[in-house]
Amino acid sequence: MEKRLKILVAPLDWGLGHVTRCIPIVNELIIQGWEVWLAGNERGLSVMRKEFPQLSTVYLEGYNVIYHPSKKGFSWKIIKQLPQISGSIKTENRWLKSFLKIHRFDAVISDNRFGLYSSAVHTVFITHQLHVKSGVGKWIDNMVQKINYRYINRFNECWVPDYAGKENLSGELAHDNALPDNLQYIGAVSRFEKMNAAKKYDVLVVLSGPEPGRTNWEKKLLKELQLFKGKACLVRGLPENNQQRVNMENVEVFNHLSAQELNLAIEQSEWVICRSGYTSVMDLVKLQHKAILVPTPGQPEQEYLAAYLFHKKIFYTITEDAFILQRDITQAQQFPFDFSCFADSVSNYKNNIRQLTERITSQKSLLQKT
Repeated sequence: MEKRLKILVAPLDWGLGHVTRCIPIVNELIIQGWEVWLAGNERGLSVMRKEFPQLSTVYLEGYNVIYHPSKKGFSWKIIKQLPQISGSIKTENRWLKSFLKIHRFDAVISDNRFGLYSSAVHTVFITHQLHVKSGVGKWIDNMVQKINYRYINRFNECWVPDYAGKENLSGELAHDNALPDNLQYIGAVSRFEKMNAAKKYDVLVVLSGPEPGRTNWEKKLLKELQLFKGKACLVRGLPENNQQRVNMENVEVFNHLSAQELNLAIEQSEWVICRSGYTSVMDLVKLQHKAILVPTPGQPEQEYLAAYLFHKKIFYTITEDAFILQRDITQAQQFPFDFSCFADSVSNYKNNIRQLTERITSQKSLLQKT
């Protein structure tokens, strides 16, 4: 019996978006016969273990970035931690070299973990941010882009979960004249599928993002929900928290929902309110679901995405400071939510995984013959 190909999938620990967008990737790898191992810190692995209890997991320390609580200090706080981040990248690269000496793998897929490259194994880097927006000026943006490309080019392939043409989801973040040579656009990647579900909630609120911003946003939303006349569902974005919260009279509260459960909750809801994280955007476009996007204050990528998608008339957006639940739902009812430009878009990530499978299989076959 021919031995299965073996792959390590390792998403970054900056929010759950990197983890959750790897779910459809992992599902397809399993379908195509790979033996999949998962790597990450405890928070990320807690999500993956619930989705894939049958898979092997290994602990890999995150970058442990500390976020500034205020909008003005957010970008500078990240920039000041660049030396620490660089150290984390070197540490995870050493970890991979040691890990590969003990465990034999055929490939590694890294979602934004810059250190998981190696000449000993075929490596794939997933990102939607080729051009990082620092929020402090073009000079810094250009410097960060050069560093970004230097790392990306150490991988065999760079997969961008977006469409190559003019009608795309990431705008300037992943489209430019100067692109890495190993880049492949794989189409939007989502763990969700459209379904027919009776409406249960007037609004679904999905919390995410770094602390203390997540908690502060939750507190504001709970105050808004106390005054809300309809039925609501609140998903706190705390997969590692098993403490049961008491539900409010008109609000069901969950610490975390699995992909299947969240898929159903979205389809059961008239409105979704969430951050403008890229994974959330891909999921909502896949479902063609009306949503109010509220970017994390001071996070340039989310602020850019929110403005870009609002301009394209795809999603209604509002800043956290200006957000008022009932008023914004009323205003959003007049918004076009035009998903037509993506109606015929086809995601290619399954084909990319198939090509990866064929490439590695062919290479192994040649090695066995020599």
